[in-house]
Order: sequence, then C-alpha cells, then structure tokens
Amino acid sequence: MILILGGTSESREITVMLVREGYQVLACAATPYGGSLLKEAGANEVIQQRISERELIDLIQSRGIQILIDATHPFAELVTTIAQSACRRAGIPYLRYERPGCTIPEHALIHRVQGYAAAAQKSAELAGKTVFVTTGTKTLPIFYHEAQNQGKRVVARILPDLEGLKLCLGLGIPPGDIIAMQGPFSTALNKTLLNEFKADVLVTKDSGTAGGVAAKIEAALSLSVPVVLIERPISVHGSVDNIEQLLSEILYLERND
Repeated sequence: MILILGGTSESREITVMLVREGYQVLACAATPYGGSLLKEAGANEVIQQRISERELIDLIQSRGIQILIDATHPFAELVTTIAQSACRRAGIPYLRYERPGCTIPEHALIHRVQGYAAAAQKSAELAGKTVFVTTGTKTLPIFYHEAQNQGKRVVARILPDLEGLKLCLGLGIPPGDIIAMQGPFSTALNKTLLNEFKADVLVTKDSGTAGGVAAKIEAALSLSVPVVLIERPISVHGSVDNIEQLLSEILYLERND
C-alpha cells in the first residue's frame, strides 16, 4: 500500500494515477477540503487530521505502508520534515512531489522576502492603509498583529472553511474584510478583488502556477499595487515535479525491492 500525504490539487492527480495503475492508496490530509479532494480521487481510505511523527510511524507499521509520497504544499515544511524522519525510522522509501514553480518577473513593485515575519513587517511598512493577505489562515495572526501595530487594515482571502472563518473573526477582522473563496483565481478576478477592497499591498507566497501566484502578481502590477512575495523554501533533494516521473520512481523502487 502507498501512503500519500497531500490535500493539494496535485495530490488528487497523483491519487487518480495510482488508483488507475492498480495501487492501494491510503491518503492523509490535514483539512476537510484536502480530504474531499482525495476522496473524489478514489483513494481506498482517507485520514483527515494533522499527524505527528509517532502517529505517522505507527500508521506506516500498522498498515503495511511500502512507499510514502509527500505531495504536500511547498510551504508545508514541518509536515515534510516529519515525513522524512518517519520514513527513515520506519525503513521505507520517501518520495517528494513538489509542484512546479513559475517565473516571477523582476519588478520594482515586487518585494521578495524570506518567511512570514519578514513579509508581515514589509507589508505593514509600505505606503497605504490596506494589506491584502492571501497566504492562508495558519499564519494570518502574524500579519494581523503587525498591521494593527502600524494602524493598517487587513483584508484576508481564505478558503471557505469554518475553522478559518472562526480564526479571522476571533482576531477581530470584520466580516466585510474576509473573502472566503476557493481558488486559484484568474487575473481578472484578482484585479476585481484588489480594486473592490482598495488594496494598497498584496501579500502572497511563491506557491507556483497551481497556486495561482502568477495571476495574483499580474493583477497587482496592472494596478500598480506593490507585492510582498514570500520566497519558496529550498526544495527537498531528489524531489520531482512531474507525475509521470513520480510513477517511474515508484516502479523503480518496486523492481529493486
């Protein structure tokens, strides 16, 4: 049996491929939305929860997992670290699928930073009153508190998820400044939202084409809205960004088992 850690659109595609090839697939996602993607893809079983290293090792051993595929988001660094360690300790192969990146232009309005704290600080420093944040709810408090300290307003674009809405409201973000929609979005829709909410700065992660980052940046630049871009973490050594190549690696491992 193959274990997939995912919840991304790519993990759904990988699951569809593996099921089509006749593999038994156990899939694990941290969110209801991610779990629904994997169920739709035909995974034999879906576990919907955040998982610790000890729990992951127990799962590998109890379910006879032969290969683990880490298809989590490029910014899910903690999950990737846990998965690598669990595979070493359990003695099974670890494969990393990382969504392809996209070319980000060099532009005076694009401010590249490392990490969320630096992004929050930079976005609050830039001119204007409204910071339009599209980096998810997990790190939203960092941006909200920094913006509050600088007297700025935060507009949060998040997934339509109950826990995310609760977090936004708990922070003090008014309902009128919460956009709960499932992306990715077209350039035109991004432009409309930036205009509608009078955004003075856009915050995004370099999450690749699948994450819609190119459309967000194109929309912002067309409106002369500065972009704070959180650069992608260093890729895992040996990671692949092609699903067919991933299947080839699985077949190679099976032949050499």
